[in-house]
Amino acid sequence: MKYYTTPIALTFLFTTLLNEVSAQQTQAKIPFTIDQIWQKVSENNKAVQMQDLRISGTVENIKDAKAERLPDISAEGEYARVSNLPIYKNGLFHTPAQMEVVHTSYKFGADAYLNLYNGSKTNIKIAEEKKENEIAHEQRNLTISEMRLRATAYYLDLQRSDIFKKLLLKDISDQQKQLDEIKQLQKNGVVLKSDVLRVTLKLSRQQMALVQLNNDIAIANQKLDILTGMPDETLVDPVGDAEADLPVLKTYADYLAEAMDHSFAYKISEKEGELRKLQLKDVKANVAFKLGMFANYNYSYPQILLYPYSIAVYGLGFAGLKASFPISSFYHNAHKTRAAELKYQLQEVEHADTQDKIRQEVNEAYLRYRESLTRIDVAKENITQAIENLRIVNNTYFNQLALVTDLLDADTQLLQTRFDYAAARIAARLQYYQLQKAIGNL
Repeated sequence: MKYYTTPIALTFLFTTLLNEVSAQQTQAKIPFTIDQIWQKVSENNKAVQMQDLRISGTVENIKDAKAERLPDISAEGEYARVSNLPIYKNGLFHTPAQMEVVHTSYKFGADAYLNLYNGSKTNIKIAEEKKENEIAHEQRNLTISEMRLRATAYYLDLQRSDIFKKLLLKDISDQQKQLDEIKQLQKNGVVLKSDVLRVTLKLSRQQMALVQLNNDIAIANQKLDILTGMPDETLVDPVGDAEADLPVLKTYADYLAEAMDHSFAYKISEKEGELRKLQLKDVKANVAFKLGMFANYNYSYPQILLYPYSIAVYGLGFAGLKASFPISSFYHNAHKTRAAELKYQLQEVEHADTQDKIRQEVNEAYLRYRESLTRIDVAKENITQAIENLRIVNNTYFNQLALVTDLLDADTQLLQTRFDYAAARIAARLQYYQLQKAIGNL
């Protein structure tokens, strides 16, 4: 009696757990297509928002670099109290004579400088900031692509779990009917009590698997909510057709050519090489001469700049051209130039390495997608075989020609093949999106 009541207790426990999970999921699900999920990612994902702020920062840097073309203007003023002028006619250790001076001194004025030429460093700086802006835009595109792929994985995970749940619920219903039939046979003395216990235990395990599936759905749903910026309470209903035809596979050469044209990682690497080239030009420009216009005008009191002096306010201004040539840069700039050249060469090698990684990523995604298409065909064939196997074992068991373990194994194999088929189709879709991400189309 002790062994007989245990499965009943387990069944009661699992039923209670399922009721609790159902109570937590009373909120209606909201249908979302994969395109709508991607739109949510682009609008609300925090990683994308950080990239937007980075782009805004590069725009301000461009404006700041352009502002270097404007003249430098400054104003200054000075006020001072002047002491008497001691004159030590008989040496420092004798009492000096005091010469009276004007005790108030002040001046104020302004000066300006307009750069006319400095080795094109200003233009190079503007070009560098524009290149940083281009890199930031491509980095944003790459971030969106990565976040979309992650959201797609969660979305497809939800879809797979929903399919598993439907299959499991149907299997539990079938198992319950089958248990009722076996119980009736046991009452008639046709089968042993152990057959009833084994089927009951299997049914309990299926109910436990259903609890786990509900938790998997809740976890994947929250991950998707966080990634898309939606409240945790939002229940996503994946409305994509799991049985829809999968995209046709093109050749590897086509995908590789498309990757070299659209891959965000390739574009970033390429633009970083262009940036390093501009930085090298900027360093080389350190040895160029500089030419600019300057002007200044000051009011001062008293007038002690020119003789004869005057206890009065005077004004004096200058304007003209100023040229300079940094001779010391010939030896100060040599190592800086070499370091910039090495950075440029390093970036060229990194760019070649990026090309290798892109080829590897595209090839792997291509082969995995092709493999997943084959796995779907195999899984579909396995279902047909498992159905036929279950039919044969079911007939032989109820004709007392097979053991209950054979029947349970056949049931399990059929359910597993259906799981495998559903998982294979979901995995194929995920592999396809990984391939699209690799070539820059996600």
